[in-house]
Amino acid sequence: MLTGCHTDGVRTARRPGPTERIRVREWQGDDVVVREDKLATEEPLEIRLSWPGAPARGFVTTMRTPGHDFALATGLTYAEGVFTEIDDVRTVAYCTDVDLLPEQEYNVVSIELARRPVRWSERTLAMTSACGVCGKQSIDAVFDIGAAEQPVEPTLDARLARSLPDRLRDAQRIFDTTGGLHAAGLFDADGTPLLVREDIGRHNAVDKVVGQRLLDRGRTPPAALAVSGRLGFEIVQKAAVARIPVIVSVGAASSLAVKVADAFGVCLASFVRGDRMVVLTHPDRLH
Repeated sequence: MLTGCHTDGVRTARRPGPTERIRVREWQGDDVVVREDKLATEEPLEIRLSWPGAPARGFVTTMRTPGHDFALATGLTYAEGVFTEIDDVRTVAYCTDVDLLPEQEYNVVSIELARRPVRWSERTLAMTSACGVCGKQSIDAVFDIGAAEQPVEPTLDARLARSLPDRLRDAQRIFDTTGGLHAAGLFDADGTPLLVREDIGRHNAVDKVVGQRLLDRGRTPPAALAVSGRLGFEIVQKAAVARIPVIVSVGAASSLAVKVADAFGVCLASFVRGDRMVVLTHPDRLH
């Protein structure tokens, strides 16, 4: 079992959901309607690490949409090189330490490792929901992402690649009610969604799909990652570490994202909308 509680105790806190209700006033011309609306939830998640002979310590605090928190913590620490094999993870659990207030219980996840982290760089600041590399200590650390160049295979049908953003959008259930969340989805070579997750942060959504894939011990590597926003470095970093060969996005790509994708053999396609697709790196992965 990878999940469980580190400490005993009765929970008194309500688990936060992905949406919150609020009363709003909506103007339509001169008409005013008072109604109930839904907002995407944004709350902090602290990730703590422990391993034999070492006390639990804080690794990072990120802002996220509650839900699939174990997958988020697993995917984020995997992308940061804390561990390289899922067998190195003993437990992933909500922390119920006595120093936490009841309302904080579901905002702290503790990962117990079987051995000291492969890479350890204790971050000294919180990550926002838009931050992927906050706390990196140097430019060299940005490129030192623990990823190997992707193998030549697999390749993906170009028409299928163009369809992935629409397939991703069809699976965005929470976005339908809030209009405020990003999404990331893993797809196989036939365009079948393997996992789709939503979050207020682009990189969090990617961590959730990669982390869940690790926790599920998925053996079939995904053919592509589709994301709902722009392509920054942090998206490409996480995909490269997870050995995902193709990334498509409805938004633009940054110059650093392109450099990293090119270096690690990842096909990057931006502005994928309808029949349009701008392929920036490794076009040979599409046919």
